[in-house]
Amino acid sequence: MLDIFETEIPRLTGDEKRNVYVYVPDYEGEFPVLYMFDGQNLFDDEEASFGKSWGLLRYLEESETPLIVVGVECNHHDEKERCGGRLSEYSPFDFGDPDFGYIKGRGRKTMNWIVKELKPYIDDNYPTLPQRQYTFIAGSSMGGLMTLYAICCYGKYFSRGAALSPSVGFAPDKVITMIEKTRFRRGTVLYMDYGEREIGYLNTRKIYADVTAALIHKKVMLESRIIPDGEHNEASWERQIPFFMDALFYNL
Repeated sequence: MLDIFETEIPRLTGDEKRNVYVYVPDYEGEFPVLYMFDGQNLFDDEEASFGKSWGLLRYLEESETPLIVVGVECNHHDEKERCGGRLSEYSPFDFGDPDFGYIKGRGRKTMNWIVKELKPYIDDNYPTLPQRQYTFIAGSSMGGLMTLYAICCYGKYFSRGAALSPSVGFAPDKVITMIEKTRFRRGTVLYMDYGEREIGYLNTRKIYADVTAALIHKKVMLESRIIPDGEHNEASWERQIPFFMDALFYNL
């Protein structure tokens, strides 16, 4: 069952409405919860920003995965608008972008809303297993960067994550420093990948290797993959769903 409701994120876009997509298995029980970024791109091609979704609804229904998935629609504003846009909401750091100029990172506000307002609402209204052990987070691109940030700085809430094609190249030194300063909780699991056809941009291969090494040094239980012929798009991320689902549920 896919439920859709509207919500507001006052500290980011005021009283503007955005969708929250909630998938709940069609059978009785209490379930782990996976929070995901770019919710409009997860379930339905007609809702997806570029006309192609992850096909996550089909996967969950066919596999009968015992999991609730909560996807929050991203900010669609231009980055130069006063409220900022997706890059701003999905970055924990300030950084400079050649196309958009200075980006004010508001990822902390985004995450605070998720853990202090959205998660309590989901736990009150859906059949969740609310404990950290059963609370996951995932995303791609800037959503992948936010997943890494959440695992580092919001580990009180999230035990496992999946960061697909994470945008670690915008502020690599800050990403490494964040990892080095984090005291990861026992049982932290992270799946992380990059596509073969995208990893050459912005010196990403070396940065990704450095991030991977830093996580391993901090004893995070990491599964890292380079995807043969993988690209930076929803069709490629869809093919990785079975892999990161296995990581999220491994030995749970």
